[in-house]
Amino acid sequence: MTATSSAVSDPSRYLQAQTRWHRIEFAFWAATLLPFVLFPNHLVLASQIAITALFALSLDLILGYAGIVSLGHAAFFGLGAYTAGIITKYGWSEPLVGLAIGPAVAGLAGYATSFIVARFRHLTLIMITMGLGFLLHEAANSAEWLTGGSDGLQGIRIGPILGLFRFDLYGYTAYAYSLVILFAVFLATRRLINSPFGLSLRGIRENPLRMPAIGAPSRSHIRKIYTISAMIAGLAGAVLAQTTSTVSLGVLEFQRSAEVLIILVLGGAGRLYGGLVGAIVFMVARDQFSGIAPQYWYFWIGALLITVVMLLPNGILGGLAQLGARWRGGSS
Repeated sequence: MTATSSAVSDPSRYLQAQTRWHRIEFAFWAATLLPFVLFPNHLVLASQIAITALFALSLDLILGYAGIVSLGHAAFFGLGAYTAGIITKYGWSEPLVGLAIGPAVAGLAGYATSFIVARFRHLTLIMITMGLGFLLHEAANSAEWLTGGSDGLQGIRIGPILGLFRFDLYGYTAYAYSLVILFAVFLATRRLINSPFGLSLRGIRENPLRMPAIGAPSRSHIRKIYTISAMIAGLAGAVLAQTTSTVSLGVLEFQRSAEVLIILVLGGAGRLYGGLVGAIVFMVARDQFSGIAPQYWYFWIGALLITVVMLLPNGILGGLAQLGARWRGGSS
């Protein structure tokens, strides 16, 4: 019996099975603490990986579980980053304030645009989300009085977390801060996707026409998950602004939206851990390739992407799941 058929025949039992924690999950999260001990000189990179994983997790909610393709998701990431940076610039240096207001602003933008997104699918939706991203990028570039335009936001001063933990030069606080937020959001999203609402999202992804026919409020669900996704993306942007004390137009660029989509393809969309694994692979590969060939590192990223897609069409986690199924089938 497949996962889909078991979910249909007995949803409660399926959800209970999905919410159980496996040993490999405990091992994964325990391994995220290793950089403090094994790679103390790379904690800045580790914090960037955690932030990118958080951003990828936000896109996975709409792409992997609801089938909403977006090439403008950096708009919400950038909104969160600029909001957190502007708040700090004008006197609220406590990071938790920006951590609350940044996602709220991104969520409002996500809710406003969700009414458009819920009406379209496929290529039209891609063009709409891309267009929204371009519009916000140019708006931020034009509003130099607020965002600093092409020069970036100046005068960001991040205070200690709760007045106790200062962001140090070596990245200890930044990585701990990013990792705690990532884990907290992961717990919330894990619970969300393994709920009846999460099952409805899978139904919308598999057959968007049949779900309304059986009485499921598809557009309402899409608006909800799109808003939640925008808030998480804004949260990732706010954490980036706080841990780096910089905000530039790069947070809104199309390249950022494209990269997070590549990350999901590498890791495997719709698997929750796919964005996390993809972020680790992509960020480490980019760091290594850019060190080897600073001008041509995209060539190697392209080669890596082609290799993964050809050998593992469902991403790294999808490929590992298939190998595990074959091994269990062979052993039985």
